[in-house]
Amino acid sequence: MTADASVDPARRGEILAAERSRAYQLFCTALSYPEDDLCEAIRSGALSDALHDVLSTLDETLAQDTDWAALRDAGADEDDLAVEFSRLFDVGASGPPCPLYGGLYFGARMKTMEEAIRFYNHFGLTLSDDPRELPDHLTTQLEFLHYLAFQEAQEVPRNGDAGPYQRAQRDFLARHPGRWVSKLRERVEGQKPAAYFLQLIRLLERFLAGELARLSHEIGEPDRSTHA
Repeated sequence: MTADASVDPARRGEILAAERSRAYQLFCTALSYPEDDLCEAIRSGALSDALHDVLSTLDETLAQDTDWAALRDAGADEDDLAVEFSRLFDVGASGPPCPLYGGLYFGARMKTMEEAIRFYNHFGLTLSDDPRELPDHLTTQLEFLHYLAFQEAQEVPRNGDAGPYQRAQRDFLARHPGRWVSKLRERVEGQKPAAYFLQLIRLLERFLAGELARLSHEIGEPDRSTHA
């Protein structure tokens, strides 16, 4: 962590929770279908710079050990990333080679989705009818973690109880994206992907692992049991 240690501990906790919330949102954006605006943010370096800034605050090793040039590589042609996104994550004779749906990496997908929904509903959240907002989709799960970290940041300055949001982050990571993103990374690596997607998935895996380790150290080990 690189947040100024001289800052009041409560204020420091608020800052770090807000930065974690921002990191989850940035990863969610980076993993969205690469429309023109996202491709421009990649090519200009705006996205990689934002990720670098937030990760430098949270974990210097992530910033130091990342190929940031790869996260600025949107390809030579305007549609290169869109074509690659579809090849990796969207299409395939028997499904995409690297699905972004966590329930496809383990048996009993419906039970996996039902458990995720219980997490969302517990905090008063519901999903839209957008097929990309299925409960086991990676961006849906990152949005949920963004929400939890944001709520944690809101509770700290009010001297409220941030514990439920911290425990939910820990348990959701252990049971959902922290459980399967390593498998996604293995599949992506096997597809000889564009540098952008390879580096992004590797970076996300390391970030999630670091967050789970941090939370487990600070508030105790998670219950890793699932209903899947």
